Amino acid sequence: MSMLAKAPRPQPRFRLRLATKWEEIKDNKISYVFLAPYGIFFILFTVFPVLIAIGLSFTHYNMLQSPKWVGWQNYLRLFLADDVFLIAVKNTFIFAVITGPLSYLLCLFFAWMINELHPKVRAVLTLLFYAPSISGNLYLMWTILFSPDSYGYVNGFLLYWGIIDSPIQFLTDPRWMMPLVIVVVLWMSLGTSFLVFIAGLQGIDQTMYEAGAVDGVKNRIQELYYITLPSMRPQLMFGAIMSITQSFAAAGQIIPLVGFPSTDYAAHTVVAHLLDYGNIRFEMGYASAIAVVLFITMVAAQRIVQRVLSKLGD
Repeated sequence: MSMLAKAPRPQPRFRLRLATKWEEIKDNKISYVFLAPYGIFFILFTVFPVLIAIGLSFTHYNMLQSPKWVGWQNYLRLFLADDVFLIAVKNTFIFAVITGPLSYLLCLFFAWMINELHPKVRAVLTLLFYAPSISGNLYLMWTILFSPDSYGYVNGFLLYWGIIDSPIQFLTDPRWMMPLVIVVVLWMSLGTSFLVFIAGLQGIDQTMYEAGAVDGVKNRIQELYYITLPSMRPQLMFGAIMSITQSFAAAGQIIPLVGFPSTDYAAHTVVAHLLDYGNIRFEMGYASAIAVVLFITMVAAQRIVQRVLSKLGD
């Protein structure tokens, strides 16, 4: 009786990828040794805290007693019983939809325009645009401009010209708080992304524009879409991540301007709600649930933006 030779079983795809990755690590072991310190700190201070927050979000934990497993109770409470959280979600969504794209586009537009100027003029304007983001609490000057009494510059001007009869409570009136906060955050956000875009524009090979002209690029708009933006994909992605993070995680500038909590929660954001339960009430399980929801939302938004940017120039 002849024995049929058995065909070798195909190696599972996961094992094949793992073996390939291990071979890559061995071939580039020196590079991974240099990356190890950053990798260790990243895992310890970023990955582990995220995993711990996800775990705590399913518990009741007040920092005095041991965590008690409550399952999905925190998330059910968050979306079905916490009216203030729903207000915060609405405010954050409005704030992010306006400030995120607008800040991103303004940074790109000003960087594109300033890049065409003389180097000395470009350096001065770059400093002026970047200065607000490194000026600490300079945004508090807006509390002087929009002070709710007649000594505020805006109220004083409006009263002097007879436009209003009494000072407007810009920082406490729910009708004015969100527009004012959006303006302040936009002013503060024209910094890091703007600087990155300037660097990206400076790094584009000028011969690409000459080749584009030969290939049929006829105007500056086509030049921007087919040459400039595709050449800046890393910088555009970094700027998008910064804009999304700043817009969804806004609270540092909002709370000093309008108070905590703001009148009728008109400028209350998800991060402010997180600070309320985490830093004041010490309901760490519930605060972790808020953080997880915010984290998932930001990751989803970044994935969408990444997919859109990958199609530039196609």
